[in-house]
Amino acid sequence: MNEECQIEIQLNPGASSPTYGTSGSAGADVRAHLSSEIHLPPGESALIPTGISMAIPDGYEIQVRPRSGLALKHSVTVLNTPGTIDSDYRGEIKVILINHGKTPFVVEPNMRVAQLVVAKVTQAEFTHTEALATTARGSGGFGHTGTK
Repeated sequence: MNEECQIEIQLNPGASSPTYGTSGSAGADVRAHLSSEIHLPPGESALIPTGISMAIPDGYEIQVRPRSGLALKHSVTVLNTPGTIDSDYRGEIKVILINHGKTPFVVEPNMRVAQLVVAKVTQAEFTHTEALATTARGSGGFGHTGTK
């Protein structure tokens, strides 16, 4: 059984509420709240308004994630994925889309542009130390755990 989290939203006139595509969907689709198309040339990004503002409960965040269909069919994705919307933010949710494709992409009014995933947040207490515990990996960085 899924745990429920109630989130209050406000919609700008004509905006659509986030919607889950199926009962098993983790992400709720959000739509572009536009009065006209936005043309997105290859390699360019644009800030797409959704017309949605939310009161996210303390202890939660909302992650803005790409839609797989846009990525597969058009090479369009969310630039700062996953984007984080903090619980104390009350402004309009906007999505940064980027066109990684070779052809222009048109963002149409009311088009599904991203999905929102609600997630619990744990804040850490950061403490200073003179030395960290050792591990087999140590300070090996990018690609260090990969195999040939």
